[in-house]
Amino acid sequence: MIFAGAFLFGAVMGSFLNVCASRLPRGASLWRPGSACPACAHPIRWHDNVPLLSFLILRGRCRDCRAPIGWRYPAVELGTALLFALAYAQLGLRGELALALVFVSALMVVTVIDLEHQLIPDRITLPVIAAGFLGSAATGQLSWLDSLLGILVGGGIIYAIIQGSRLVMGVEGMGGGDITLAAMVGAFLGWKLLLLGLFLAVLVGAAVAMALLASGRKGGKDPIPFGPFLALGGAVSLFWGKEILQWYLKGFLG
Repeated sequence: MIFAGAFLFGAVMGSFLNVCASRLPRGASLWRPGSACPACAHPIRWHDNVPLLSFLILRGRCRDCRAPIGWRYPAVELGTALLFALAYAQLGLRGELALALVFVSALMVVTVIDLEHQLIPDRITLPVIAAGFLGSAATGQLSWLDSLLGILVGGGIIYAIIQGSRLVMGVEGMGGGDITLAAMVGAFLGWKLLLLGLFLAVLVGAAVAMALLASGRKGGKDPIPFGPFLALGGAVSLFWGKEILQWYLKGFLG
């Protein structure tokens, strides 16, 4: 029952994250006006705004103008629902669960915004950094020093990469939003799991970039957002990071 409740709560939160992803880049209010069809501007009825279910009933089209509804909306709702259910399965009903839900919600909305706009808003990352630092210390998940080191190491590494690419190649390989996103991951996970998350992000990001270049879908000068890969690395580190580190230390360092 609680597992199902976590899934349903995640789907509802995913619907709200879709609103955040659509409005925050434009600086629009999250509350007013109500949701409307982007094609015909007709207000969306409450019964057409039920997460996941409404999309299936409407067959992915607006009830009024029959314009297609983007697949991003049910994908975010389903993804957030699965993340919430996984967080409950991993952590149970503990104080750390609330922190994990805040963390994965922030990772989800940052991923969507960065993919669509190549932007990571400070309006998301900065408050969540504070929540991660204070919440980790309050629940005992991390010491305040470990969380602080995670913030400094995460932001510092990305800042150093940006400055290095500017000096060597004359361009910024990443944006300022990646700095605060890495700091956010460090605030929740601490510096050790942060480093694991960064390693996974670089590994997966490089593989995807090479695949896009090889397929011709991206050119050598086309930007590829790093935020989604860092979000993926952060989520994997949250759920399985300790096990991965133990496996590595046992298998490679004896």
